[in-house]
Formats: sequence, structure tokens, C-alpha cells
Amino acid sequence: MAPPAGSASRTSVNRLAFAIPLLSVATLVAVWGRSLPTPVEAVVVLLLAGSVLAAVHHAEVVAHRVGEPFGSLILAVAVTVIEVGLIITLMVSGGPGTASLARDTVFAAVMITCNGIVGLSLLVATTRRRVTSFNAEGTGAALATVVTLAALSLVLPTFTLGTSGPEFTGAQLAFAAVASLVLYALFVVVQSVRHRDYFLPVEDGSTQRRAKPRPRSEPAPKRKPARVGDNATVDDDATSSDDVAVDDGDAHAAAPSTSTTLISLGMLVAALVAVVGLAKVESKTIEDVVTDAGLPHAVVGVVIALLILLPETIAAVRHARRQRVQISLNLALGSAMASIGLTIPAIAIASLWLDGPLLLGLGSTQIVLLALTAGVGILTVMPGRATVLQGAVHLSVCAAFLFLAANP
Repeated sequence: MAPPAGSASRTSVNRLAFAIPLLSVATLVAVWGRSLPTPVEAVVVLLLAGSVLAAVHHAEVVAHRVGEPFGSLILAVAVTVIEVGLIITLMVSGGPGTASLARDTVFAAVMITCNGIVGLSLLVATTRRRVTSFNAEGTGAALATVVTLAALSLVLPTFTLGTSGPEFTGAQLAFAAVASLVLYALFVVVQSVRHRDYFLPVEDGSTQRRAKPRPRSEPAPKRKPARVGDNATVDDDATSSDDVAVDDGDAHAAAPSTSTTLISLGMLVAALVAVVGLAKVESKTIEDVVTDAGLPHAVVGVVIALLILLPETIAAVRHARRQRVQISLNLALGSAMASIGLTIPAIAIASLWLDGPLLLGLGSTQIVLLALTAGVGILTVMPGRATVLQGAVHLSVCAAFLFLAANP
């Protein structure tokens, strides 16, 4: 019997998804710390793009096995942990010129995720349907946590009086690190255990479907079993908050085995290491291009942040195309939260042996952009529904950030 149509192409994709991360990591080891000729630079760029696509593939395999919101949480944490390692490595080896590297990287990640990824996801989802729905309770909790973490870690250092510059004293940095870690850990518990249903996709046209509480003395209503071909409906009273239907093309596909999931998890980590490492390899070339163009040095950090966040961006857009906007928002806001909640504690520990100041406070323009992001985000989240306008507004704020980074 001939294989089903498309099976050969899927097999080729799977093979590439396993081969590219290994090849990319091997290439990273070979080229690390070396000056590369132009042909090798081109190969590195191709492997970087391939690693991004491989990371998205393996993240979806893992997410299909563990379910949501664990899948988006794994991808966000994996990217952020590797990103934190890269930041600390650059700060240790980069000297005093990297004093603001952590601030610039974290702020770029917040603006790109909360505006770029959110706006792009809403725009993609609303091109096929005029209105897209998501859970306002879970998304609002995530946005509130992101705004709080950003204010505690990036805004307050500009206004504290303990030091003359935009930096914390040792005690203030310790407080910000502990507060960031506690808030992030608490959010993970709420998202994955205590209120998991707040972060699951909702039915189209119903933003917050909840099961109505039924007195214990009242028996559960009997329902007539649905026959094949029936246009059966389920009332609100019988709908559980944990069983929310989603129109998804792969919703009924068989979950991967445990061994396949573990292998994909390992390939996901390898692909993300390759993405971050190859972005670091290309940073010198990017820096030369930025300098030759007369742009501020902060643009280098923005470009590297865009490269590092590519896996999450592609994954979020793919979920938005399937009308699973809640997962796209989980990815975006979860990445922003992890970027702050994990980076600040790690930097606080690293500052014990780092020389020079640690500049965390944002400038006035950046604070205005962060405040605008918070205000727009609140107005987007509150209704639990969004149109193409909300997507365009978020993308315009992201565009303003990118433009002002190049033209301060």
C-alpha cells in the first residue's frame, strides 16, 4: 500500500528537525571565538534560521504531550534560562561597557513580547475571524505580574536615592531579586496548578465560560448521549472549565510517547542553545553593521533579542492561525515575565563578582513606552475579546520602540 500523501514530507521535516540542532551545536563549538569569512557567516545564518524552526517543532511536540499551559511555560523558561546565561557570560567578559546590558536586553524582551508578539498574534487571528476571544482573567493576571516586575526592577532604580545613577544599592537589588523570583514562582503555581483553567483556550464567542456551581444535594442533570450525525449541544451548566473546546486541526492527533517527548525536549534545549550561541557569534557582525550605519549601540541588543525570541514568535503566530490566541498570549506574557523574574535574580547573584556598576534604571523615553504598553495592554485584556484594531495598536507601540531605539 502506498504511504499517505504528505507522509514523506513529514518524515523529511522530522529528520531535519533532529539533524539541524545537532549540526548547529557542532558548528557553534567549531566557530566560537573565531573570526569568520563571509561564506561561513552565511552558513551560520542559515543554521540559525533552521534552529529557530526546529525549536518551534520540538516545542510543539512537548506541548502536545504535557498539554497547556505547560507547553508554553516550558518554551518560555527554556529560552529565558539560556538567555540569562548569555547575558551573564557577556557581562563577565565584556568589561564596563556591558553595565546596561541586562537592562537593555530585558526591556527589549518586554517590549517585543508584550507588543510585537501580542500584536502580531491578534492581527493574525483577526484576519480570518473578525473577533478573537481569550480568557481575560488569566491574561490579566499575567499582564499585572509583568507590569509589576518591570516597575520594581527597571523603573524604581531611576528614582531611588541610595546611589547617584540609575542603579540599586546592594540591599535594594537583593529585595528586587527576591520579589521578582517570588512573584514569578507564584505565577507559575497559579498558571499550572491552582487556576490552570484561566490559561486554557476558550471557545470562540465565549470569553469566560465557567461551570455554574451546583448544590451537592442536587443531582447532576441527565443528558441524552449524542449519536453520530446529531447536532448535539451542551448547555453552560454541563460545561466544565477544564474541558473547553478549541477548533484545532491537530486536537485529535495521538499524543507522542514518553521517549519521543524526552528526545524532543533534549532537541529543544539543543536548538535553543544553538539559537542563542549563533546569535552571539553573529553579534560582532551585527555590531559592525550598526556602527557603520551610525546607529546607537543599543540597537545591537535589540537585534539579538529579536533573534532569540524568534522561536516564541513563530510558535505564537502558528497558534494564532489556529484560533488558539490564549496560548499565543501565554507565550508572549510568559516570556516577558520569565525574562524579568529569572534575569534579575541571576544578575543580582552575578553582581557579587562582577566589576563596575549595574545599571538597571530606564530612561524617560523608555518609561513612557513601558507605561503606554501597560495602559494599552490593560484595555486590550479587559474585554476578553479583540479585533484587528487592538493588534495594530500593539504593533504600533512595538514599532515606536524599534524606531526610538535607532533614533533616540
